Amino acid sequence: MKKIGILQFPGSNCEQDVFKALKQFDPEILPGSQPIAIQDYRAFIIPGGFSYGDYLRAGALAAGSLAMKDLIQAAHKGWPILGICNGFQVLCEARLLEGVLLPNSSGRFIDEWSCLQVKTPNSFWPAQGSFKLPIAHGEGSYYIEDEALKKLQDKNQIWICYQNNPNGSVGNIAGIMNEQGNVAGLMPHPERAVADWMGGKDGLSFFEKLDG
Repeated sequence: MKKIGILQFPGSNCEQDVFKALKQFDPEILPGSQPIAIQDYRAFIIPGGFSYGDYLRAGALAAGSLAMKDLIQAAHKGWPILGICNGFQVLCEARLLEGVLLPNSSGRFIDEWSCLQVKTPNSFWPAQGSFKLPIAHGEGSYYIEDEALKKLQDKNQIWICYQNNPNGSVGNIAGIMNEQGNVAGLMPHPERAVADWMGGKDGLSFFEKLDG
C-alpha cells in the first residue's frame, strides 16, 4: 500500500504529531524544498506550525515551494490533500482553496479546545456531526468576500463551522474544501485529539479512509 506524505517546511512544528497520529498508515515526512513523486503516495497532509516563520503572510512562502508545485498537480488529479492550521493557510495561499486566514479578531494567539460542527460531510476526510478539537493559532480568522462566500455556500464547500467562533471567522467557518472535496483545510488540529490522554479522540474520524 502506498504511503501518506506529510510535508515539512522550515518552521513547521506539527509534522511529528501528524506522523505519530498516522503511524498505522505508513506515513513519510517529505521536505517541502524538494520535488515529490506524487504517484508514490495515496494522500498528502500539510501540518501546522509556522512555515518559513510566517514571513510575508502565514503560508505564503511555503505555497511557492517545489513540493507544493507537485501537490498542486496532485490536487488537480484527485489526490486527497488535507491542510491543518498552517497547512490550511498554505492551501489558501496556493489558491487550492478559496479565501484567506487573517489575524484573530482578538489580536491574540488562541490555544484552547473548540466545539465544531460538520456542515457538509467530506468523503475523503469523513468527520461527522459535532465534536471538539484543539485550536492553536494567531492567524485563524477565515475571510472571504461576500460573492465568493455565496459560491462556497451554493456549492456546499463549507466543511466545518465553529459553534463558538473564537477568532472572528466569516460565517463561523473553521474549514472548507474544493468543489471535488479531495482538497480540504481546517484550522483545528485533529491529530492532537486521537487518544484519551490527549483530552479526546474526536480527531480519529478524520483519518478513517486512509486505510482504504
